[in-house]
Amino acid sequence: MTQILVIAKAPAPGQVKTRLCPPCTGEQAARLAAAALEDTLDTVALTRLPNPVLALQGLPGPWLPPGFTVIPQRGRGLDERLAAALTDAHLLHGLPIVLIGMDTPQLTPSLLEAAADALTGHDAVYGPAADGGFWLLGLRRPDPALLLGVPMSQPGTGAAQLRRLRQAGLSLALLPELRDVDTFADACHVAAQAHGTRFAATLKDVRMSMASQ
Repeated sequence: MTQILVIAKAPAPGQVKTRLCPPCTGEQAARLAAAALEDTLDTVALTRLPNPVLALQGLPGPWLPPGFTVIPQRGRGLDERLAAALTDAHLLHGLPIVLIGMDTPQLTPSLLEAAADALTGHDAVYGPAADGGFWLLGLRRPDPALLLGVPMSQPGTGAAQLRRLRQAGLSLALLPELRDVDTFADACHVAAQAHGTRFAATLKDVRMSMASQ
């Protein structure tokens, strides 16, 4: 079996999705972040994969569904926090791990299950993001050294992470490219692909509020 590890930040105004501002207010950006996080957690809960873990920066809120083990994030840079979360989650159950963030509300249960299935025949599975990063990283034998020192949140992050995996001699499966929600243009693009989600409904409401001002 494989477990899913979600890396997320509690959706507090001024603390999340700041690149949406402007045109969003801090409150609107936080609403969109909360919707994306809820959609992500609900998608994870709909898979057949047991023991999901949420590595959270901040405190849980009413958006947290049942069934998740919540662990605090540790470390300073994003590479350190990802590596620590990987270590802490692996200590819980000793299973292969599929790691995702909260920026792809268009994610589906079938994509997550495909990632888990890929780890039965590969050492790693990788989902590239349109901005040059990655939206998913799965490891059959979770090793924090594969993440430590990788420059994060840069256009070359994905290429650097792929090099790290290949230099380690890992067999690799690739998933389709997805677009992260970083900017307002990203939000509009993703919402158009995420019909019926909280994120799409929240963005529609935010745009209506903008138009009425």
